[in-house]
Amino acid sequence: MSIKRRIILKGTLVGGAAVTSGLLNPRFAFAAWPENTFNKTNLNDAMDSLGVTDLSITNDITINAPDLAEHGALVPVSITSSIPGIDKISILVDKNPQPLVATFELSNKCRGYVSTRIKMKSESNIIAVVQAGGRYYSNRKVVNVAIGGCDE
Repeated sequence: MSIKRRIILKGTLVGGAAVTSGLLNPRFAFAAWPENTFNKTNLNDAMDSLGVTDLSITNDITINAPDLAEHGALVPVSITSSIPGIDKISILVDKNPQPLVATFELSNKCRGYVSTRIKMKSESNIIAVVQAGGRYYSNRKVVNVAIGGCDE
């Protein structure tokens, strides 16, 4: 067996042992979960909990989502923004039981793009809120839902 092959096999075995022993287990990843922010039951309270004070509507934020979602349990959404200096991108759905769906905090080296899948109860506005330079910007898109994905 060649030396390079032995090193690769050894590294693979050590990496596999680390995963099985839990050293690289995702449960150890640290993520903030501001429960009081995500538990708001109306859009205005959710916006207040995000700290949104003065909201500017802009076309510099693009929401890519289907016009008709066949099932509200899994709606693909991506947000792209050309606004410089983005700190945070939040996604809200106005008719969901809990409107705040996701918040992404970005470093100044990241470009303004996030992508995820969300749940939607019924036809609603998907609202993107971008925080940049201490100001808040927003855009929205209406998405129709054939079968709702959120319970009351």
